[in-house]
Formats: sequence, C-alpha cells, structure tokens
Amino acid sequence: MSNSIAIPTAPSSELRSSWPAVAACFMTAVFGWGFGFSGTSVYLAELHRQHGWPGALIALAITSYYLLGALCLTRVDLALRWLGPGRMLAAGTTLLGLGATLFCRSVHPWQMFAGAAVMALGWAGCTSTAISTTLALYFQRQRGLAITLALNGASTAGFTVGPLLVELSQRLGIGNAVPLVALGGLAIVLPLIGIGVRTPDAGRPGALPAGHAAITAKDVLHTWRFWSIALPFALALAAQVGLIVHLVSFLMPRIGPTGAASALALTSVAAVGGRLVLAGVIDRMHQRRTAAGSFASQAAGIGLMLAFPDRPEALYAGCVLFGLSVGNVITIPALTVQREFPATAFGLVIGLCTAFSQFTFALAPALLGVVRDASGGYTAVLMLCMALQLAGSALVLIAPRR
Repeated sequence: MSNSIAIPTAPSSELRSSWPAVAACFMTAVFGWGFGFSGTSVYLAELHRQHGWPGALIALAITSYYLLGALCLTRVDLALRWLGPGRMLAAGTTLLGLGATLFCRSVHPWQMFAGAAVMALGWAGCTSTAISTTLALYFQRQRGLAITLALNGASTAGFTVGPLLVELSQRLGIGNAVPLVALGGLAIVLPLIGIGVRTPDAGRPGALPAGHAAITAKDVLHTWRFWSIALPFALALAAQVGLIVHLVSFLMPRIGPTGAASALALTSVAAVGGRLVLAGVIDRMHQRRTAAGSFASQAAGIGLMLAFPDRPEALYAGCVLFGLSVGNVITIPALTVQREFPATAFGLVIGLCTAFSQFTFALAPALLGVVRDASGGYTAVLMLCMALQLAGSALVLIAPRR
C-alpha cells in the first residue's frame, strides 16, 4: 500500500483563510502553463531561427518533456506528502523556470533534452494535478469553484506570458527573454505561495493526517471506474491540444495572419469565459454529464469550421464554441475523481489520470500532422478531432455502479 494524504471529506464551511490559496494557485497556473505549454511554441520557433536546428529535433525535445512530465505526474501525491503543498508548488515553479531557461539557452542540442528533463519535474509540481490536490486540502463544499478559478490561470497564460515571450524574444533573443520573464514571474508567484499556501493545522478541514491509501496504483489501473474517467478525457485532450497546435496553420490560408491571431485570442478568451460561467454551478452538476456536454460542444465547434471553411464568421464562431470548454476539460477530471474514489486516494488517482492524458496528447500533434500530410489537407484532421471528442462524450457516460 502506498502512503497518501487524506483529503477532507465533510467540513461544514470553507475557511475564509483558504481563499488566498486559490489566488496563489491561480498565479502558479499562469506561470506553469505560460512556460510549460504556451511558451513551447515560442521556444521551437526561436531556437530554430537562432541555431538553424531542425524543427523536428526541437519538437522531439519538447515531446520528451511532455512524456517525462507524464511519468512525474504519477508521483505528485508523494511529493505533496514529503514537501507539503507550499514547498511543492514553490519547487515546481522554480524548476520549471530553471528548465525553460536551460532549454532556451542551449548551444548544443543535447542541452535541450537536459533542460526538458528539469522542465518535466517543474511541470508536475505546479500544474493541474498539483493545484487540484493542493486545493482539495482546503475545500470540500466549494472545491469545484476553487479549482475552476485557480485553473483559469492556464487560459490566462495564453494571452499574457506567451505574447510577452514573443515580444521580448524579438528584442532580446529567446535566451535572455525567458530568464527575464521567469525571474519576474517567480518574484510574484513565490511570495503568494508563501502567504496563501501553508500546511493546514491538524484538526482543521485541510489537515494532513498520516495514513495509508485505501488503494494502490495497481488497484486503480485494474478498475473500469478509473479508465471510464481517464480514457475519455485523454481522447478529448488529444483532440483539443492537437487542434490548437494546428489551428493557426488551418486558419491562416483562409482568414490571413491577423485573422488567425484574432481567432486564437478568441479561443483563449472563450476558455476563460467558459470556466467562469461554469465555476458557480459546477459543484451542483453531474460531472460526467457535464463532461459529455463539454466534449460535444467542442465537436460542434469543429464541425462548424469543417462545414463552412470559407466563411470567416463561421470560423470565428467555431473557435469560440470550441474554446468555451477548453478550460473545463482540464478542470472536470479532478471533480469527477473526488466524487468516485476514496478521499485518501485522490492525489494518486488524479495523478495517474493526468499522466495518461498527458502521454496521449503529447503524441497528438505529430499524429495529426501525419494525417494532414497523408490526406493533403485539414479536412481529415478536423474529422478525426470530432470523432475523438464524440467518442470521449460517449465513453464518459459509461460509468460503473457505485
């Protein structure tokens, strides 16, 4: 049996002092997704321009980062037990900033892979699994609201950190821009973590009692309940991440560079809006039905772009409809796990679920690229993404009885 942290199950009300943890986790998410997700496309473009290294080689280093990060995600519950929530998030953000700096200051290709390994450790310690497990220590009744608000930082990173890295890279070079922005971000994030995320005192709703998990990783992986959550979300995220990576290439010939940039921004803004709308009601909703609806709405957005590829208004509307559920697909797994698994196994299960999803979506951009090249266009790519979303929507509703 593996040790884990017991998650509070029935506090009568949330502590007022718990909400600063949400603010700290929000800024942690901005930092984490800014350097660990949005920034990767900037790293690829700028390192290729600076060194002339093959794009496939740089992409391979980025893929290795995601795959190693998936392995690290399975140990987040242990890191939380050993370090406590505050130290774990602080270590994660610091390692991610350091790894991104090493990656972007590489002068030899092997150094990219070393930087990617450091980034993977940081990513696991400061993104969705770490944030969801941390906030589960502080919230029960309003856990969905707290996690949703905090993970809005992931969408916020798309139109803050990413564009800032692009702008500064043009002026200073990627090797100087990344450490500069990382140091500035850490100067904001680390104090917030120190103030807002502290190990709850024994006896309070967020206490960290010693104990043993009721189930092991082997037990979890042998249950359909786990796969009925992990598999549909992995399919949806593969379609989501893969499409976002290829979205600009699909849109640019149809609405031009400015239009494609605007559509991408609309997608990010819609993601924030969708999270905020759902935040107030998510704790009262049926998680699996909400997930199925989210996947179906993304499929509808893709279908709109597929049906009217030469109508700019349809392309913009499709991006908005697709974007509305981008953030919720990341948030809902944690809320489903907390309802369907023992509280003491929360960190273990969500870590395994997120790791499987990340392993799947890490391969999605390359797979969609192969489909595009083989078919000669993006029609087959969009159809495949729709099929993955609809399959996920059906699978998530096939839940075993309690």
